[in-house]
Amino acid sequence: MHHDTSLIDIVAVGLALAFVLGAVAHRLRLSPLVGYLLAGVIVGPFTPGFVADQDIANQLAEIGVMLLMFGVGLHFSLDDLLEVKWIAIPGALAQIALATLLGMALAWAMGWAPLHGFVFGLALSVASTVVLLRAMEQRRLLDTRRGRIAVGWLIVEDLVMVLALVLLPALGGMLGEGGVRPDDITFGAILAALGLTLFKVALFVAVMLLVGRRVIPWTLEKVAGTGSRELFTLAVLAIALGVAFGSATLFGVSFALGAFFAGTLLNESELSHKAASDSLPLRDAFAVLFFVSVGMLFHPRILLEHPWQVLGTLAIIVLGKSVLAYWIVRAFRHPPSTALTISVSLAQIGEFSFILAGLGVSLQILPPTGRDLVLAGALLSIIVNPLLFAWLDRRQARQAALEETPVAPEPPPGPALVPGNHAIIVGFGRVGSELAVVLHERGVNVLVIDNDKDHIERAHAVGLPAIRGNAASDRVLAEAHPESASIAILAIPQPLEAGETIAKLRAINPALPVLARAHSDAEVRHLLAHGADGTVMAERELAYSLAEMVMATPPYRYAGRGGAAVPPV
Repeated sequence: MHHDTSLIDIVAVGLALAFVLGAVAHRLRLSPLVGYLLAGVIVGPFTPGFVADQDIANQLAEIGVMLLMFGVGLHFSLDDLLEVKWIAIPGALAQIALATLLGMALAWAMGWAPLHGFVFGLALSVASTVVLLRAMEQRRLLDTRRGRIAVGWLIVEDLVMVLALVLLPALGGMLGEGGVRPDDITFGAILAALGLTLFKVALFVAVMLLVGRRVIPWTLEKVAGTGSRELFTLAVLAIALGVAFGSATLFGVSFALGAFFAGTLLNESELSHKAASDSLPLRDAFAVLFFVSVGMLFHPRILLEHPWQVLGTLAIIVLGKSVLAYWIVRAFRHPPSTALTISVSLAQIGEFSFILAGLGVSLQILPPTGRDLVLAGALLSIIVNPLLFAWLDRRQARQAALEETPVAPEPPPGPALVPGNHAIIVGFGRVGSELAVVLHERGVNVLVIDNDKDHIERAHAVGLPAIRGNAASDRVLAEAHPESASIAILAIPQPLEAGETIAKLRAINPALPVLARAHSDAEVRHLLAHGADGTVMAERELAYSLAEMVMATPPYRYAGRGGAAVPPV
């Protein structure tokens, strides 16, 4: 093959390796991010064997950053932040400031310039959204007071990092190696550079609020009206990437900020859930390529040449940030269990750290060694974080056993479930919500399980008890009490998740009747093989219903009774 296939090489080999190593990491109860990063290390220039094209990988990573930031904006919730603002805002800001100072102290010990230390410390101060939310979800903590504080804390960290992505290029232009000479730098010049950047950002925000807030939802409504799923998905991606590209081209704003702002504007639209679900597969694919490209930049030699610096970086992430977060939460008079949960959940770094480190190196305000230390710290902290949570779970279990009067767990929000002869409905989307409401109106004791926060709130609004989480999770199923349920209905369109859930329901209660939703004969066979008693194929049932309606019309009214159709006179 004589033509260049560098793009195909990195997509095919990178995704294949990421899948294999991500599956291994998941099997070892680690975050799949570890597998994605290791896949990048394997195809990178610092390990033998296949070497992917770094320039193409960086461009794919840039698309991944835009889609990641678009997803952050799409799920940004100001209500979640305002609910815990009195601890999340000051607590997160204090923790970021102190963790940055710890990073600067380590950088000073390594002989780095103060600006290099600032960028390095800032990259160590922010936790991974993916890792934190997954850990909270697995432990059924997202809807508790502890979970809401952690999520609000994370939102503040994300907003600070978005602001940093805006301001660092201005600082880099003034103070980087390619910028103004140190003798020519004045405080006024720095303020002028930052002021110009903030003016461009303000102009961009004003244009988006005046024009984008009207144009983007209107465009999506018109496209959704066509009934074409392909056009709708294309419109969502065009908005995400188009706003990011336009913000950089016209206003000099980073791709990341443009994509984040596009997501926040789209979040206000009634079609935001459909936009999120339609863009999720492509976002996930490019996010994996982003982590693979980050792994390609990691030089494993850093572990041998600078072991003490790596340990120091890991200590700041796992110990320094945790201790700071613990005492900050305790200072706001929250119990030790809440402080420990939040401190452990923040004892890792991830996506924003990679973005900041890459930006710092490109602006020459962070040495490549700093990026390697950030990557090493991220890999090790993501590996250590599940071990910390396992320790915390054991500690809390021992304390609960020693308590003479055990403290009751925090009740979940919404109506309480009365276990016994209840119907478990997994999924509160278009199908599940209609089914749940109909059964509820007919006097059936209904319990809803769904992974989407807004779906849970809608279920609570109509008076239904609902559990937020993945139905395949053992903790979620235990809370649903399938051992005393009368029936379970899987109304989700994901057959793999439904099959796993059915198998677990069968293991808990072999006599429980289970019905499931399917969209093809293959899905029907898969669900029946995992223990479903019956399935409903939506397309087939729709066809039967339409056929009945057709046969009820005058031209065909008597054809179904054995006679010939009588044409109208």
